[in-house]
Amino acid sequence: MEILWFLIAMGLLFCVVAPFVRRRRGGGGLQVVDPRSPDAADPEAYGFLRQEQQDIRLPGPDQDLLDVLDVVQQTQSWKPAAQLLAGTPAAGEVRWQRVQAFAGAAALELQQRPGVGGSWLRAWRSEAPQDPGAAQVHAQFLVQQAWRSSAVGQDDFRMILEEARTVCEEAARLSPDDPVPYITELAVARGLGYRHEQFDQLWAKVIDRAPAHMGGHLAALPYLGEKWHGSREEADHFATTAAARAPKGSLLAALPLFAVYEHIPDLVIMQNFHRSAVVSKAVDGALYAVHSARPDDPMLAHVRHLLALFLIRSERWAEAMTQLVRVDGHVGALPWTLSEDPAAEYTLYRNLAVAGFEANGGSPAMLGGV
Repeated sequence: MEILWFLIAMGLLFCVVAPFVRRRRGGGGLQVVDPRSPDAADPEAYGFLRQEQQDIRLPGPDQDLLDVLDVVQQTQSWKPAAQLLAGTPAAGEVRWQRVQAFAGAAALELQQRPGVGGSWLRAWRSEAPQDPGAAQVHAQFLVQQAWRSSAVGQDDFRMILEEARTVCEEAARLSPDDPVPYITELAVARGLGYRHEQFDQLWAKVIDRAPAHMGGHLAALPYLGEKWHGSREEADHFATTAAARAPKGSLLAALPLFAVYEHIPDLVIMQNFHRSAVVSKAVDGALYAVHSARPDDPMLAHVRHLLALFLIRSERWAEAMTQLVRVDGHVGALPWTLSEDPAAEYTLYRNLAVAGFEANGGSPAMLGGV
């Protein structure tokens, strides 16, 4: 464990100094310079936004959602949220993301203003008890609260998740064909330690309704990993099987990269891990998925964010920059959301990518057509 923390600390230190490096012409590599030097890497030259301008609520743009969120939080009226979800197709990825976003906004409000924040969600549930959208957001809110406010295994953690399970069941009754309540319950299954038979039955309900749902697969994957109730082999099998069966253009081809990410803490001490055959194969699969997907696929940003991390750690600078220029401005996705400050974590890695890109002859003009 001490080795792991040392490696993490060293990695963060390198990221901190990355914005102040320049290209060593002729010799290759990176060199620390004064940030005021004209040779220092400048992320803003690529059109990248500053750290404080990064939106941590979403992985990518959803202007309709952001407009509604602004109205809800300004007026504390739940009706615009209800109207937006009512018009969002049940089986699609967008509904799952919007449910998460509304729940996250309510949870953040409550954290900032204990006892007062998120009152619009409470009003929504009490004034529209038969609204499936309200039940779905409430269930996701409870799941987020369990992980935000409690330690795994503690009594209050289990109590919150038990309540979340009840609300998931209610949401499923209100909208029987919608996979979202079952996808939310996958997090409950992980936290409460469902037996494998229970998990399999729950997962069957998800894929019966949306067999190629990327968000559902991402929610199921951690349960099967060795940090929770499975093993590395189970998680890898789940991911590779889903990728192999994925329809053409599906981002499920990128799922093996998420399986690799689930187990990085156990493998990171391996020399050249990020250039190993296992990682390279998963990265190449994710690149294929990104190139094959529809440009408007709502899960595309999720994959680009994680892909950028692996490409940076593999020192594949140009490919990393290609992903970053497409996601900059929205950082509400793995891996950044696991940090206490997602915008800071993302910006550090992004600046490292800029530095590495320039150290190998890159320039803003080379990305002009991206």
